[in-house]
Amino acid sequence: MRYFLIFCLALSTLVSWSQSSNFNSAKNWKMNRKEFILQAGATQFLGDLGGRDQIGTDYSLVDIDFPSTSLNVGVGYRMRFAPHFATTTLLNVGLLRGSDAETGDPDRNARNLAFRAPVVNLNQRLEWLIFVNEKYGKRYNMKGMKGFGEHHDQVYLFAGIGLAYFNPQAPYKGGWENLRPLKTEGQGLEGGAKVYLPFTATIPIGIGYRRALSGMWRIGIEATYVKTFSDYIDDVHGFYYDPAILEAEVSATSAALSNPSVTHPEWFNPGSKRGEPEKDAYFYLNITFYKNLTYKPMRKMYVPRYKGGRAKF
Repeated sequence: MRYFLIFCLALSTLVSWSQSSNFNSAKNWKMNRKEFILQAGATQFLGDLGGRDQIGTDYSLVDIDFPSTSLNVGVGYRMRFAPHFATTTLLNVGLLRGSDAETGDPDRNARNLAFRAPVVNLNQRLEWLIFVNEKYGKRYNMKGMKGFGEHHDQVYLFAGIGLAYFNPQAPYKGGWENLRPLKTEGQGLEGGAKVYLPFTATIPIGIGYRRALSGMWRIGIEATYVKTFSDYIDDVHGFYYDPAILEAEVSATSAALSNPSVTHPEWFNPGSKRGEPEKDAYFYLNITFYKNLTYKPMRKMYVPRYKGGRAKF
């Protein structure tokens, strides 16, 4: 609740600021309606594995685990359909990671679970431009012609819906094993967990800022929190399953990865808690580039020079 109140206070401040924002003319935003997007940056997993030296908090940014930061890239298309609103289609590919070895919490550290998960996320979002200040400079690049340069600043909030594919993997004997086929919590076996799908709906929400590099290019920074509806992005959800049954019904690899504890494997017997039931989330912090597909500056105009002399008839 405290974070929600802080967010509402910040939002009300920004809205008040936006009331005095400078829309140079109705024409300017229409010159920047369609854009191609390219972005890259850091990812951070918010789930059962890794995190601070305490019990994990899936929904909270206070559980950020900096040693498990990874990378993502994205491409997209943005269409601004009103002075204050735009819609963006974005395809993002990234890697999420987490490891109990990175936390000082004794129980989680002894659990010794670790994972990585390639994630492909397609989402559609609505952007609300809460502050806009934009001007377009002279279109004709004529020698000696003076005019103001391109000026473009935006602060925006966004939210949307999406669909993500994920593939959790664990380190094993120098390589990486796909975890979903290994049924580490007895998925589909008698008394085990339900089989989970490698897809989940997502809700991305966030804030961004961008400004002009030229009439054709923009650069910005964007922070995105992605809520998911799956607790299996890290393959950890419920309770430990009997490793003897896993070895007999699935494989020895499944039994080994279901409980990889080295220091205290006896703490994690069949039926004991393996993870928390809260849904997973993740976070992006990206540098974003935009190419304007609407506005095209005129080419340099040729103005012939008068060299003097008499005209010939």
